[in-house]
Amino acid sequence: MTARRLVVEADGGSRGNPGVAGYGALVRDADTRAVLAERAAPLGKASNNVAEYSGLIAGLEAAARIDPAADVEVRMDSNLVVEQMAGRWKIKHEDMRRLALAARELCSARSAAGGSVTFTWIPRADNKAADALSNDGMDGRTIDRSYAAPDAAPGAAPDAATPATSATTTVAEAPVEPRQSEPDLTPPTRVLLVRHGVTDHTLRAQLDGRGGGDPGLNTQGREQASDVARAVRALVGRDVRVVTSGLYRARQTGAVLGERLGVTPTADDRFDEQGFGDWDGKSMGQISARWPDELVRLRTDQTYARPGGESHEQLRERVLAGWHDLVAAGGTTVLVGHRKPFLVILTDLLGIAPEGFWRLALAPGSLTGVEVWRDGNAVVSFVNRTDHLGD
Repeated sequence: MTARRLVVEADGGSRGNPGVAGYGALVRDADTRAVLAERAAPLGKASNNVAEYSGLIAGLEAAARIDPAADVEVRMDSNLVVEQMAGRWKIKHEDMRRLALAARELCSARSAAGGSVTFTWIPRADNKAADALSNDGMDGRTIDRSYAAPDAAPGAAPDAATPATSATTTVAEAPVEPRQSEPDLTPPTRVLLVRHGVTDHTLRAQLDGRGGGDPGLNTQGREQASDVARAVRALVGRDVRVVTSGLYRARQTGAVLGERLGVTPTADDRFDEQGFGDWDGKSMGQISARWPDELVRLRTDQTYARPGGESHEQLRERVLAGWHDLVAAGGTTVLVGHRKPFLVILTDLLGIAPEGFWRLALAPGSLTGVEVWRDGNAVVSFVNRTDHLGD
């Protein structure tokens, strides 16, 4: 007998991150698309990630009440939750670990009953129903609705559902903080991302990650650093700090910037380039000829690392830890670093899935502008600006 198939759509949100939070989830019949259950509830003050995990748990619990042995596909627009539940990304925060464990226990119970759970990332535009329910939760409403599935007859409306005679429908108001409807008008944290100037390794397309040869700027790279310094001076005031990665080429570029701006740069090795292990110093031509499958895997498998190197997951964890500290400091910062760490920051801010990681261009000596507000909103003002080079 073919197992029943269900779809869980889940979401969560926080107005302030952390702030007024709530979650929403619904369960559909995978074949008819009929909505079988809806859930929403407020969480008080919590982060986006906690709210998203809470929505996931509510959706899995609702699916368990419908059919504990069905095959379930979970669809969420949170790449973080999907990747962590798939085991490809580590879970750093204790509150998220606790919620992830509860979700995994629900998945294990389903597996023991003969069913399965898979996770799929979807764009935010495709998760509107769960998003609407999560907003109900943030507005202080608790929703627990169950429906009887309509017959999957030809021509039946795919989203139609009939209230079950034995089902309960609860919509309760809960005390909640006033909704933050006004935008955060306080000054944002401004960060100017500056990729270092070129080295001989750059021109030869050789990998030069942390733990490698740590090359310095060549003549062209030093000229690019001077060009960058002039451009940055025109974009920022004197109340600015300069932070560089711990690698020599970034520190050299940062030193030129610091001199131009009248500040002393500080180095933070959390923004170092990815460690490529035994591939450091080798050209992309050599790598693609000798290790073509491994090269594809490094680009697509978040957990894959070369011997002595780092996986993308490890890179992401350390870079975002540094980024969160930098943003929390406020003010204006010029961050001098490398392509992959900057791609980690930008894809996290923009919600870009891992497969879209390489679609952003960041040339040596380029400038990228970012603004982040205390309520978690962010704007990428410009990317890969290079018009100042060679002036």
